[in-house]
Amino acid sequence: MRTVVFDLDGTLADTSADLLAAANVFFTDLGHGAVLDQRDALTAFQGGRAMLRLGYSRLGGRWSEGDIADAFPRFLDAYAQNIDTQTRLYPGAVDAIKAVLEAGFATAICTNKPEALAETLTQRLGIRGLFGALVGADTLAVRKPDPAPYLEALRRVGGDLRRSFLLGDTETDAKTARAAAVPVALVTFGPEGQGVRRLAPDALLHHFDALPALAAQLCG
Repeated sequence: MRTVVFDLDGTLADTSADLLAAANVFFTDLGHGAVLDQRDALTAFQGGRAMLRLGYSRLGGRWSEGDIADAFPRFLDAYAQNIDTQTRLYPGAVDAIKAVLEAGFATAICTNKPEALAETLTQRLGIRGLFGALVGADTLAVRKPDPAPYLEALRRVGGDLRRSFLLGDTETDAKTARAAAVPVALVTFGPEGQGVRRLAPDALLHHFDALPALAAQLCG
């Protein structure tokens, strides 16, 4: 079956504000106040640990990866409490997903967000029922850019590897697709904008309205 596998953060939804707010809860609790802001959205889409590293670096002083490991559960707790306060789906996402489903495609999510948080967020956004499978950062023993999560998402929906592609927004997504030997399309409406061209994806998606045609092109 032809299949579109979607990244979540920065691809289906702009989650950056809630991610940054959760990191700032941690730094505020340490007595530093808000350290990150919306200009750090690209770092937010690289994950919680990346935001914590940036925050510690911005504060100066000594810190280690042990500090990041200790802080990460506290960040996740803060994020879980306000996971959809400011998060919004990108324009046209729902209609585009429905259109590819109506065209006979299977759909799945492959994200580096922990599975439970991804399940919660997609339920609250009202889109979980549009996807036949969701594979998160901790679903398997490995995460993107290892190809195994992509392949597992594909397996769960009965997809054909040769007639599938990954829609994402970061270098991690590009590397994942290449490791799985499938095409990758990157969105240009994320924080990096047209900068994703540097990753030489197989295609660019400028608006979700173009997804059905793109899926037909990449999946044959």
